[in-house]
Amino acid sequence: MMRSRVSSHGLRASATMRFGVITPSFSSLFGVIVLKALSVLDLVPVRQGDTPREALANAASLIRHVESLGFTRYWVAEHHNMTGIASAATSVVIGHLAAASSTIRVGSGGVMLPNHSPLVIAEQFGTLESLFPGRIDLGLGRAPGTDMETLYAMRRDANSADRFPDDIAELAQLLGPLEPGQRVRAVPGMDTQVPLFILGSSLYGAQVAAYFGLPYGFASHFAPAALDQALSVYRTRFRPSARLSRPWAMPCVNVIAADTDAEARKLFTSQQQRVLEMIRNDRGQLRAPVDDMEPLWSPAEKVQVMRMLECSIVGSLDTLTEGLKRFIERTGADEIIAAGTIFDHEARLHSYGLLAQAARRLGLPEPSRAPTAAEGNPELAEARAA
Repeated sequence: MMRSRVSSHGLRASATMRFGVITPSFSSLFGVIVLKALSVLDLVPVRQGDTPREALANAASLIRHVESLGFTRYWVAEHHNMTGIASAATSVVIGHLAAASSTIRVGSGGVMLPNHSPLVIAEQFGTLESLFPGRIDLGLGRAPGTDMETLYAMRRDANSADRFPDDIAELAQLLGPLEPGQRVRAVPGMDTQVPLFILGSSLYGAQVAAYFGLPYGFASHFAPAALDQALSVYRTRFRPSARLSRPWAMPCVNVIAADTDAEARKLFTSQQQRVLEMIRNDRGQLRAPVDDMEPLWSPAEKVQVMRMLECSIVGSLDTLTEGLKRFIERTGADEIIAAGTIFDHEARLHSYGLLAQAARRLGLPEPSRAPTAAEGNPELAEARAA
């Protein structure tokens, strides 16, 4: 059980875990949530033969493309000691991408909060919000985003994940208005109200998001086992907060689309090879697609890879439309986060273009501007109208 703590600098950040239910003792300070339907998770893949410079340039190209297609957000994730991912310095990459675009929201999917002090993250994202007002999201995860040896190299306490709810509370306070007796401030950061999201792949994250009344992103693109149960827990236990009146579920799905099913299946082999390397604990740069995966994996490895990539929609526009429809029906998703790890950059751009077409076929929103705070919170809109 985690105990309440009041620090010498006047910040109160406390949360108690009893019987799997989180009971925090702080006021709701979370930022306004902007809610729409279709967004992007980019792992900023470094292809074989490329450097991180090319990966970051490709990310800038991709964000401009999906912005023109009407996607709502573009998130990057914190990973360390991985030669195939260029988003380790997540807040720096977010600044690069926000500068390369104009209207799309940009954020973390996510920052692994136990790797950092809440004050540092508040300052980083407060700075981003000051540079790109109304466009920054802060998604928070609990995992280390790396291996154990690298975790210790970051000087992280192996038990720091146990303080996750307390750290969320402290971070929310630092991003909120100054409170009486508070002597430590995030500058920039204080009163920026950067929107917070909870990300996870287990029931724990679902409980955290539900109690704090925050949107919940589930990592079903690589860890789908608990997807249905986690979404059920989140919705059942959700407590409305000052900034979110009802649950907002954001499951992530792999989307690999091409003009034909066969072409899409071949493009998908790059992602399959990446996951195969992951289970072999031999992560490298993103590999080019192959004609046949069978010589590359054992039967047991194939089963494991396919299980991890269960939430993947791979195929032509017709196949994609049907798969997207089924995924929404299965999850009741309020927003889809689409990950698309494809080796060829032009093929990746085309894949997201096909996803936008599939969304239009299903009648999903096609935003042409960033929605307002009231549009993201029906209760807030009613209160303002009154």
